[in-house]
Amino acid sequence: MRRLWLVLLLAAAPLAAQQPKPAPPIRFEEISEKAGARLLHHTRTFHGKSADVLGMFTSGGASVAVGDFDGDGDDDLFVTDSDAGKPCHLLRNEFRPTGKLAFTEVTKEAGVEGGNDPKSIVADALWLDADNDGRPDLLVARFGTPILYHNLGNGKFKDVSKEAGLTKFGNTIAAIAFDYDNDGRVDLLLGNYFPPVNLIDLPTPHVLPNNLDQATNGGGVTLWRNVTEPGSGKIRFVEVTEKAGLARHTGWTLDLGHGDLNNDGWQDLYIADDYGTDRLFLNNGDGTFRDATQSSLGGLDTKKGMNAEIVDYDNDGWLDVYVTNITDEYMKECNMLWHNNGDGTFTDLSKETGTCNTLWGWAAKFGDFDDDGWQDLFAVDGLRSASKENYIPVLLEMIITPNIDFTDVNNWPAIGKMSWSGYQRKKLFRNLGTQAFKEMAAEAGVDNDLDGRGIALADFDDDGRLDIYQTNANQNSLLYHNVSASGGHWIELKLIGTKSNRDAIGARATLKAGGGQMIREVNGGNGYAGQSTTRLHFGLGKTTAVDSLEIRWPGGKIEKVTVPIDKVTTIKEGAGVVP
Repeated sequence: MRRLWLVLLLAAAPLAAQQPKPAPPIRFEEISEKAGARLLHHTRTFHGKSADVLGMFTSGGASVAVGDFDGDGDDDLFVTDSDAGKPCHLLRNEFRPTGKLAFTEVTKEAGVEGGNDPKSIVADALWLDADNDGRPDLLVARFGTPILYHNLGNGKFKDVSKEAGLTKFGNTIAAIAFDYDNDGRVDLLLGNYFPPVNLIDLPTPHVLPNNLDQATNGGGVTLWRNVTEPGSGKIRFVEVTEKAGLARHTGWTLDLGHGDLNNDGWQDLYIADDYGTDRLFLNNGDGTFRDATQSSLGGLDTKKGMNAEIVDYDNDGWLDVYVTNITDEYMKECNMLWHNNGDGTFTDLSKETGTCNTLWGWAAKFGDFDDDGWQDLFAVDGLRSASKENYIPVLLEMIITPNIDFTDVNNWPAIGKMSWSGYQRKKLFRNLGTQAFKEMAAEAGVDNDLDGRGIALADFDDDGRLDIYQTNANQNSLLYHNVSASGGHWIELKLIGTKSNRDAIGARATLKAGGGQMIREVNGGNGYAGQSTTRLHFGLGKTTAVDSLEIRWPGGKIEKVTVPIDKVTTIKEGAGVVP
């Protein structure tokens, strides 16, 4: 009998070995060239002794913003470039008229190619409906003064920066739109990296951080309140940074995130600083914020904050915060996954969940890529990929030099053709729903080794699967089409505000199904160098019915609605589901 079992086992072994492996739960296909969305980014070229050092410090400007600029229901793309004279790119999504996932460049016709003039560097972009007319306007953030393009509704835009009051110089690298005072108009928060000096015409060489861990000479943030009068036809912003309690923040801001962190109906802020501690500001509900960094996060950090993503990753009804830092051959910082404890405090669970290490981290975004009801995490990394020669040993020689003045750009060693934390593989963490993640970028087909910067998530072809657009410094962008075969059910919501701001930024949807609960909030640009779709995406797994869906609009009004599954549904404040 034992011999028979052995024969059967040996006979079965080759058959087992020949069985195809099950398809990975998450899978992407890179289609940027085929879809007409592959764009080469160029960092700014500087001249003189410190040219390559300044070039490195300004190499973060490869960004992407998702928004439906022409109102046809498809999410379009705006992709930045950064070198002098290079145009940015507006790509119109052609899916609905053609049935194919393809993009057409319409930049010149739209009039939004500008920004990279001789003394300004494009660094970020953001769609926002500044005047609530149903047409998203476009903000181009720069090392310089910002540009605000007003959407005229005929495929064309007009530069209204000056009349809108956005003329203040700042080295802006991050921007979010959110309604901090719940007055029905989206406001602007700009994150500034360098202090406000023109980097191309330097008045002084002392423009770099005064401390590599606790710098206090950065650009901080500026808050702009939207005071546009309805029906006036003129967009207006006024600066309220000091009045709002944000002027004392002087870190080297790299990213901004907003969300209702304490469930009180007001949008709070997380500021990720490259040099200088990150900051968490809670909204007082009276037009001001209070610094809760010490009490909520347990103290100040010395890490290199690069990304601020705000989601409820564990479906407990409280928004959490994910920050990328640098975990490299000479900096072993570890990322921070700030788990919201629901009592005003947060606990970093990055090590416990397996999301600690994304190397030289840049953007990181959560999205339910396999529609199983748990939000997964995609993160890009890599600073500069060039020759085999490594800049880090050269840099360390400067760092250990006694009494070195870090602020003086002339004291930093030339980079030349050396690599600096380059050729790093991207990370995709699948959420296992057990306070743990599994890294599977190679299986999913997204483990490229480019110098990543921005990420935007959107369902570009309305198939219920989130796609990924990745920007890269001095390299081509990538479009990852989600071809996962998991077959999970899904719901996508497009919210339209009436009393609230038109894009419903800050609105929260709470969905109950299959014995569980999920929340999603509409955000206005969270995550480094990438604005994702404003649609809210819920994966449902095998669940075929929704028990309840509740929308809490900015300002507090709550509506309960019924929506179909496996569909994109539009919900209008006060009117419910609309065609």
